Amino acid sequence: MEEKKILPRAEVREEDTWNVKDIFPSDGEWFAEYESLKSVPAEISSYAGRISKSASDLLAYFKLDDEIGLRLERLYGYASRRGDEDTGNNFYQDMRGKAMSVYVSVSGAGAFASPEIMSIPDDVIEKWYIEEPELQTYRRVIYRIRRRKAHVLSPECESILAAAGEISESPENINSVFHNADMKFPSVVDSNGKERELTDGTFVPLLESSDRTLRKNAFEAYYSRLGEFRNTVAATLDAQFKQLRFFASARKYGSTIEAALDRTEVPVEVYHNLIGAVHSNLDKMYRYVALRKKLLGVEELHMYDVYTPIVAEAAEKISFEKAKEIVLEALAVLGEDYVALLKEGFDNRWIDVYQNVGKRGGAYSSMGRPHPYVLLNHHDNLDSMFTLAHEMGHALHSYHSIKNQPVCTSDYVIFVAEVASTCNEVLLMRHLLGKTSDKVRRAYLINHFLDQFKGTVYRQTMFAEFELEMGRMAENGEVLTADALCGKYRALNELYFGPDMVSDDGIALEWARIPHFFYNYYVFQYATGFSAAVAIANRILKEGAPAVADYKKFLSGGCSTDPISLLKIAGVDMSSPEPVNSALDLFGELIGEMEELTNK
Repeated sequence: MEEKKILPRAEVREEDTWNVKDIFPSDGEWFAEYESLKSVPAEISSYAGRISKSASDLLAYFKLDDEIGLRLERLYGYASRRGDEDTGNNFYQDMRGKAMSVYVSVSGAGAFASPEIMSIPDDVIEKWYIEEPELQTYRRVIYRIRRRKAHVLSPECESILAAAGEISESPENINSVFHNADMKFPSVVDSNGKERELTDGTFVPLLESSDRTLRKNAFEAYYSRLGEFRNTVAATLDAQFKQLRFFASARKYGSTIEAALDRTEVPVEVYHNLIGAVHSNLDKMYRYVALRKKLLGVEELHMYDVYTPIVAEAAEKISFEKAKEIVLEALAVLGEDYVALLKEGFDNRWIDVYQNVGKRGGAYSSMGRPHPYVLLNHHDNLDSMFTLAHEMGHALHSYHSIKNQPVCTSDYVIFVAEVASTCNEVLLMRHLLGKTSDKVRRAYLINHFLDQFKGTVYRQTMFAEFELEMGRMAENGEVLTADALCGKYRALNELYFGPDMVSDDGIALEWARIPHFFYNYYVFQYATGFSAAVAIANRILKEGAPAVADYKKFLSGGCSTDPISLLKIAGVDMSSPEPVNSALDLFGELIGEMEELTNK
């Protein structure tokens, strides 16, 4: 498939770029606001010692915090959008640094607020809600601060923990530098003897190759080289979990996972329910592995065979204009108002569409004021169309929350962040499958969806279980040695992939290449978010208008309540394993159809 020429930023058509002038009309106006914000820390500091004394001062502080938060969002948002347009443009990289400096300064100035708010007696707070009715707007914010009161220490101890915060980031920073700057791999050869570059970035693309010799060589070379540093990476992970244990213990939590999940009000049971539900559905994963082995036509299925496509290529060229048209059709089930917002984003330059020289890679949605901004690096293929649907799901989630919530509760926590984006993808996949009976086309689409299930639910849950094991080891005073980690990881890999997969020696080291293990119990949310999205999409397609109405209430919820309660509004109870079981039932149904479609 012919790719578009990658242009310098200055040569990209304006209509294919996002309109950052909606944030600031010019760089000059940005710099004027930057200078103006330099006086803000002193204004914030003037409230120290006052907000615990009167309802009026507390209300005034919250209003000021909202106002400054919006100004900082604009300042950093503009600099980041400009910086991401061309990462080689030092002017905008410097601008981003200036914005971050202001943000850090403002955050430091407001460090007094949470301890002061916690010090207010309960009966006084309740009296203030009556005295100053506008404080009711901030009841949720106040609750979120005060709910962790048992885990906040004396001012002196808090000061020590804050000072240790920078040190606590060292394990992740060291791992990042090791992988991105210092780690070098040898070149590998394909079946024709041609050399191919092997890096962290090219590793998975090489494993996607149809050339099995190349896949095997890349796999073995990568883990052979990484194995030379296994003790170094293990020591870094050991340091990561020691610091997590230290902070959890200092803040009087029973475990590192309890400390991590408490920040976003997610019960620890949700984590364990996910693992239990996936264990109960491993038979479906084993069927998938057996099907992959059959379709690849190999006597033994190895871990280097996991990423390569298993069905005949049925790709088609999907231009950006065509992708928008199909996405609008697929998401019409969400109502005319939702489609109208999509069109508004498409027609009013919310999106930066194509790759250009120096542009940040990948895709994201960011901000929501004056409207969301979406970065793409669009290619005319199926994956890019799904990325468009995904990122616009994020964008419209932000739009609904900002429109319907006060500033203080307009953001949403990471636990629900992937729900709206993935729901769009599920609806798009169901739409595409509903429009074709062609066996090759259906097999191609189903394989795309199955790989999402495998990578997002099964694989991320395996990571989550491994992370849980590392936390337990640290809490029991065990050292996370390379031998211990390899043994636990290999056992989990064998459990999750089953008897038809050869767990090659190298795969025992996979833990050493996964940066998410430094993210503090983060990965499980990929699996829960995907499962919730499947359940919501299924309900929308089955029930129609009532389900859509509930879903939009969820989208409009921001952080007005805890994430489990928000998802219940949309009809999904993530405190039970049912949504995960339901999602994996669909996985099983799709495997059944794939088995029929590919049965020769």
